[in-house]
Parts: sequence; structure tokens; C-alpha cells
Amino acid sequence: MLEQTHEQALRIADLLRQRGEKVAVADGATGGLVAASLLTVPGALDFFVGGGVVYSFRARDILFDLPRDAYAGMTGASEEYALLQARAIRDNFGAQWGLAESGSVGGSSHPSGAPAGRSCAAVVGPGGFEFTRRTETGSEDRIANMEAFARAALATLEEALQR
Repeated sequence: MLEQTHEQALRIADLLRQRGEKVAVADGATGGLVAASLLTVPGALDFFVGGGVVYSFRARDILFDLPRDAYAGMTGASEEYALLQARAIRDNFGAQWGLAESGSVGGSSHPSGAPAGRSCAAVVGPGGFEFTRRTETGSEDRIANMEAFARAALATLEEALQR
């Protein structure tokens, strides 16, 4: 998995370094694979501030420091939810860019009722830039979904940085 995403991470690192900007990451269903991929690049401190795995409401509350009512009417694995998290991770970590992934990998029911195999990645950047991508695998294969969601989240960040 990391070999596949390492090439994406190298391109992202180059784009961020050219801009002199940094990214913070909120991994959801990807379980840390997005951050791990970025950390395969030597000198990651040049472009990566940090982040966290948001896999419970408690983790969400601590990492994003948002009131519970900020999520009113939202469901996980949605563009709106991922955007809220991308904004919060960027702002709380003092980065120019925020990347958040929220999904349902399968193997158990998702608290929001999102179907297994759905992920939404959101990127927010300078000047009000916002970009989202939904990935639907249609699969219950937890590991394959985690890998697919991580690749899609990195692709979303790379595409956003190329705009």
C-alpha cells in the first residue's frame, strides 16, 4: 500500500514545497494511511504539520475543537462533513491546507448509516479554496476500502494543489 501512495506523496510534497505551504490531515476511515503516506517522504517536516485519526466522537471533539452542534444535520461520509473537518484541521494546526477523509469501510455498521465502501475527501486551502471527492467502491472489503480511500484522498489533495 505505502509503495503505491509513496509516488503520490512525492508529487504532493513537491507541490507544497514549491508553494512554501504545509498541510494538516484528518484521517477517518483511512486509519492513518494518508498521514503515513506523506511521512514516507524524506524531510516531511517541510510540508506536513501533522494530524490525527478521527475514529470516534471523542477523537473528533478533541482534534477539531468544535461544538457538537457544528455537526447538526450532517452525516459522516458526506462532503459537508469532510469539509467541516478539513477546515478545522487546517485551522487548528496552523497549516495553509487541510485534508480530511470521512468514510465507511465496512465490516460493521457506520453510526451515520453511510453504506460500506463510501468515502468523502475534502481539501481546503488559501483564499477560500474548497474541493471534495466522493469515492464509492461498493465493497465490504475493509482493507481494500481503506487503501482505496487513502489513494483517493491523496489524489484529491494532489488535484487541488495543481489548480
